[in-house]
Amino acid sequence: MATRDIYESGFDEDVRTESSANQCPECDGRVTTNAVETVCEDCGLVVDEQRIDHGPEWRAYDDEERERTGAPLTAARHDRGLSTEIGRGTDAKGNEISGQKRRRLARMRREQTRGRWRSKAERNLAHGLGEVRRLASALELSDSVRDQACQLFRSAQNEDLLRGRSIEAIAAASVYGACRCNGRSRLVDDVSEMARVAESRVTNAYKTLNEELGLPAEPVSPSMFVPRLASDLECPDEIRQRARALAEQAEGRGVTTGVHPAGFAAACLYKAGREEGRWLTQSEAADVANASKATVRAHRDTLEERVA
Repeated sequence: MATRDIYESGFDEDVRTESSANQCPECDGRVTTNAVETVCEDCGLVVDEQRIDHGPEWRAYDDEERERTGAPLTAARHDRGLSTEIGRGTDAKGNEISGQKRRRLARMRREQTRGRWRSKAERNLAHGLGEVRRLASALELSDSVRDQACQLFRSAQNEDLLRGRSIEAIAAASVYGACRCNGRSRLVDDVSEMARVAESRVTNAYKTLNEELGLPAEPVSPSMFVPRLASDLECPDEIRQRARALAEQAEGRGVTTGVHPAGFAAACLYKAGREEGRWLTQSEAADVANASKATVRAHRDTLEERVA
């Protein structure tokens, strides 16, 4: 028997015909199912669709070696992480390469560096995102906050906010803005110290970002700074919990409006330490909050007058 007699019509091993009980709900036609969808052959109605790809996500050149398809796209790099990196000294298997190949790779790296950026704006973006990544690592921020800061820097460059301002100041302001939007207890002093930029420049850059981009920054409350300052002062849990309660009571009564949040949190810790018999000095509380002793005393007096 000839093969054409067996397979008169097209044959697909991936397609199977449903039984007569499972007919098309629209025209009662024949329904076939493949690895992707269930479709009616008569009217074309898609009865069911499989949206999940169950295939492997790696590429295999042989049975022993399987290589991943690459890292996902990221906003932390100017090219979304799609750039090519040329290695140094060893090949893909870790073996040493000859001097001639090393010199050739050095020339290739030099040419790649020259053609890596198509414009000066792209070069500034690469420098700014590198600064954002460095600050996020120094401040021990999460990857999500780092990516938000990088996206904020991109938005600032697209809105032409870098003109007349340093890239380091905008990068530091982007990190501080991402912390503010996520409710992280970070001061401008902390970011500017790591960025090696004057605090006034970071503050001005953040004001520009906030005004031009409309950042959804949350108001910073003193209770957010209590755990951090308590950790720096090595206070026991009783003092930390009492200071948190004092800060929340003050916030509920509207006492903390317009005050320095870290200074008020330091005053709460100072008062809680005095109540628990731990003689925490005003200088220690003021130093960790980057405030003055007069600020701590003033907020301490406010707590004694307005908060039980």
